[in-house]
Amino acid sequence: MATTLAADRPRLWAPARHRSFRLLWTGQALSLLGDGFSVVAFSWITLSLTGSTLTLGYVLAFQAVPRALLTLVGGTLGDTWSTRTLMVASSWTRAVLMAAVGAAGLTGHLTVWMLCAAAAAFGAVDAFFQPARVSILPSVVEKDLLAPANALLGAGARTAAIVGPAVGGVVIALTQAPVAFLVDAVCFALCGLCVARIRTRPRPARSAPAESGPSLGARIREGVTFTLRDPRLRTIVALDTAVNFCYAGPFTVGFATLADQVLRGGSATLGVLNGTLAGGAVLGTLVGGAVGGRPRVGLLVAALAGWLGAGMAVLGLAQSTPVVIATVLAMGFAIGYQGVFGLSWIQRNIPQDVLTRVVSVDMVLGYAAAPLSLILCGALAGTSHLALFGVVAVVLAGTGLAVLGSRAVREMR
Repeated sequence: MATTLAADRPRLWAPARHRSFRLLWTGQALSLLGDGFSVVAFSWITLSLTGSTLTLGYVLAFQAVPRALLTLVGGTLGDTWSTRTLMVASSWTRAVLMAAVGAAGLTGHLTVWMLCAAAAAFGAVDAFFQPARVSILPSVVEKDLLAPANALLGAGARTAAIVGPAVGGVVIALTQAPVAFLVDAVCFALCGLCVARIRTRPRPARSAPAESGPSLGARIREGVTFTLRDPRLRTIVALDTAVNFCYAGPFTVGFATLADQVLRGGSATLGVLNGTLAGGAVLGTLVGGAVGGRPRVGLLVAALAGWLGAGMAVLGLAQSTPVVIATVLAMGFAIGYQGVFGLSWIQRNIPQDVLTRVVSVDMVLGYAAAPLSLILCGALAGTSHLALFGVVAVVLAGTGLAVLGSRAVREMR
């Protein structure tokens, strides 16, 4: 076992030997740190100005809705223009927005409507960054390094998602909310500098210039059709949507219900559950990158759905904190492990001239699943936590069985 792990370790870190990958990793980490800062900063400064949680909901909605609506546009432009250029432009625009909000806050000129406008602009610009950061990887590393590269990027992303809000909260506690926006601006500016220095391999030449090609709407429809027509791709996207459904409702409303009503541990237990899920996902991501190879992704997809379904059932029945923590750790590990291979399969098998659109379709479905999950799980939690986790377990079990019913999906590698 020690020999195997020693042999796997260089493979996991192999992408880090490439300068462009290191720049991409650093840029993505800085961007996600900035995202975490922005959530805390927008939330705190809105409450400071108004004291209204309803107004906070409006501000956060102003950020989320444009991001969801424009992600398909961002993905479509990413298949026409340079993904690196989109990432750089998005990063520097977000830096300017955050610096402007911070300056307005420090000078006392910030209003709620300015916050709403800034949040909407931030979400709109972010919609061009997110699909590009996923689809740029095949032009940065070779195909045989996609799995470890995704593992390192995934581990960095999950860590940044935890550290960003925490550090943002510390900055606000030690200074004031507008300063967090300025720190946020620095993160995005540095991200843009890192990404601008990435050297990507040229794409295959197109047969006609973009100006003479189909309209934006036609290219969006082409990306959606391409995604839905392939049963293998359809399955991966469906599972990603199901996992996002699990994250949004069961891992927020469900965790809060467990911590408060079942485990009786309060906010401390809720923090432990969230930290355990994130830690398990990071561990699973790194193990997936170290193992490498090309396993049967279709079987992994079915296994993940079944595993998460079983985990949800255990959470619905468990009354013990150690049992819940162990279950959450195992679920997080499975999400991180499968995510490495599912994403690598998409990047390896989808033509580059449609890759960013496929990624954006996957993201949009995830954005749509989140609010539905929150609403449904909120309603079910009012009945019982068993009903909440039980319904989700049934959905995941059905997803796993549907995956196994397709031979083309079972044989995916």
